[in-house]
Amino acid sequence: MAPKELRINEEIRVREVRLLDQEGEQAGVVAIEKALEMAREAGLDLVEVAPQAKPPVCKILDYGKFRYEQEKKNRESKKKQKLVKLKEIRMQPKIEKHDLEFKAKHIKEFLEDGNKVKVTVRFRGRELAHTELGQKVLENVIDVLDGICNVDRKPSMEGRFMSMILSPRSKK
Repeated sequence: MAPKELRINEEIRVREVRLLDQEGEQAGVVAIEKALEMAREAGLDLVEVAPQAKPPVCKILDYGKFRYEQEKKNRESKKKQKLVKLKEIRMQPKIEKHDLEFKAKHIKEFLEDGNKVKVTVRFRGRELAHTELGQKVLENVIDVLDGICNVDRKPSMEGRFMSMILSPRSKK
């Protein structure tokens, strides 16, 4: 929550405020008119930093510089965040061993990059009568990737698709 600036032309509802000067030192409880005068003399702004306190806490500071520093902190915190993406690999129940290993290699790369992977088996036509083949394919994927991933969601049917979600194992 950003501090609220007290403007001179607004209706002032409080008579006194707890004031912090430019250096952050406590100036004590001061009448609002005196606080505004002190801010004007210093060529700075009077900013309300804790409106819920009794009396409200105000600080004398350069509001433009304060906002710039807040935005700078927000940008820095966003840089440090890691976005986790959900990648999807599609297969069919009649997949050959080499193709399965090739796709497992791609899944491994995605997991090493820190992404989650949704592994999907698509059933067409009569294949839908043999969903156990899709289950077997997904279990083979888990066996190939044993030790480098966690199964977030076990294999389950969603219409004509059977899917599971894998996430990278923590590096602890």
